[in-house]
Amino acid sequence: MRIDAQKLYYRDLNRLIRQAVRHGAEEIVLDNVNGQRYIGDGLSAQTRVIINGVPGNDLAAFMNGLTIEVNANCQDATGNTMNSGKIVVRGNAGDVVAHSMRGGRIFIKGDAGYRVGIHMKEYMDQKPIIVIGGSVGDFFGEYMAGGILVLLGLNQSEDGLKYGDYLGTGMHGGRIYIRADKLDQRRLGAEVRIFETDESDRAFLDGVLKEFAADMALDFKSIMSRGFLKLLPVSKSPYGNLYTHSL
Repeated sequence: MRIDAQKLYYRDLNRLIRQAVRHGAEEIVLDNVNGQRYIGDGLSAQTRVIINGVPGNDLAAFMNGLTIEVNANCQDATGNTMNSGKIVVRGNAGDVVAHSMRGGRIFIKGDAGYRVGIHMKEYMDQKPIIVIGGSVGDFFGEYMAGGILVLLGLNQSEDGLKYGDYLGTGMHGGRIYIRADKLDQRRLGAEVRIFETDESDRAFLDGVLKEFAADMALDFKSIMSRGFLKLLPVSKSPYGNLYTHSL
């Protein structure tokens, strides 16, 4: 099914998308999208949605199961509290990608803004995964409670800056992988430490980055030509002393 979103108010566009999903559409192509927000929010289906244009804020919030492909950039809060499914962005993304994301995968070919992965979490077999092909702003992985972030920095030189300040601030669960030989300790939050990757890490990265490379038409061997470092939290309750009385 194909929908021309040009001049469509966001509520009207989302009503048409929901109708198509309800009637069993396996693929929906949205042309001329220009900032319409809330696309795919709360939908539970196996439908593939292809977006030609720039979707607005809260793309795929609370989404369950859809595959959304964006052939351009996207605005803020993509994947907000997303439960399952997959988002592929073949451009750049705005701020607060995957706020409180609980499951599924988000792949971004280019850069993303500030506070990517804030409050991400996992439960049992629900483990959200984000791969960023370019660079990110400050507070990457802030207050992260679970899930996995992978930062590639493919658009940067070896010494180029892939991340901003306060990396992993407040992090108390999950993992962050960064494609780099060294990290600037001064830019890290006090709650994380740098570790070398092991065999299980490399097996995970091999699998997820083959998928990322295929989705983005990138060369997998080129991506894996450099090593990765891993950030892990040093405490599961970094601010616990704020909520207890000293005896």
